[in-house]
Amino acid sequence: MNGNKRALGSDLGKVDAHAIQPVEYEEIPELTDAFFEQADEHLDGKLVRRGRPPKDAPKVPVTLRLDADLVERLRAGGQGWQSRVNETLRKAAGL
Repeated sequence: MNGNKRALGSDLGKVDAHAIQPVEYEEIPELTDAFFEQADEHLDGKLVRRGRPPKDAPKVPVTLRLDADLVERLRAGGQGWQSRVNETLRKAAGL
């Protein structure tokens, strides 16, 4: 096993070998029209989006090649180093 992977602590071989029996399907609830009507939440006739709201200024992923010593120095500042780099670049660009 690769040293980077965690052990799951379960017997996946046993899980893979299990064949689902017809009686096990009885445990699954039937998906009716009523279920799907309740699945989406509406407020004043408008569908309410779930999850994190979209940002006013979303970030764009980029690939940037920098010197190793520079990246090491930036990361040494701890968490939030990418946000600090973003702010530094905004200042340099006059934004």
